[in-house]
Amino acid sequence: MSKFEKQWKQQEKESFSKKTKEAIRGPKPLKPQIQKATQQLVAEINRLDAAMSRLKQRENAIFRKTVSAVQAHDQETSKAYSNELAEIRKMQKIVTQSKIALEQITTRLQTVTDIGDFAATIAPAIGVIKNVRTSLGQAMPDAESALGEIGAQLTSIMTDVGQITGTTFYTSETSEEAQKILAEAAAIAEKRMNESLPEVPTGEASYSSG
Repeated sequence: MSKFEKQWKQQEKESFSKKTKEAIRGPKPLKPQIQKATQQLVAEINRLDAAMSRLKQRENAIFRKTVSAVQAHDQETSKAYSNELAEIRKMQKIVTQSKIALEQITTRLQTVTDIGDFAATIAPAIGVIKNVRTSLGQAMPDAESALGEIGAQLTSIMTDVGQITGTTFYTSETSEEAQKILAEAAAIAEKRMNESLPEVPTGEASYSSG
């Protein structure tokens, strides 16, 4: 790359950075819009926390019933409870993973107001929200609706920034950064679930010992 090209690219970068910073301050300030989206995400995280508490109570109750059925050598009942327990734990994993992913993008959005690095933060955030929204579709339909609104709001912010800076942003849910955030959330959720959930007793072991 020639010296001229290097200088040109540096000027382009500085120009983009300056425009983005101007976009944060106004004429139509984006900072309050980002803060609003962040507050809405925090509200969703709290809602997922409440859902997790309800699922945990249900999981504990079904686990106790499963143990009782196994101890009573009631194979049919223990199998039914084990299946229900598996479904509840599957739901717990989805909610935990979704919560961790939303926490990660919320933290990033809270810093974007200072840094102004919109493309690297908001684009993957939109992708993550789309993914989480799909995952929670069956488990929490109300969350699906709220996340749809937050996603639309962030997309609108990106459009505004794009118009001000003359840049087109890529906001696909399959973007590398979005997938990285989701994969990390999945790994953390898996670890938490393995550490916190007791193993389901199997009827076979009980029957052979009895």
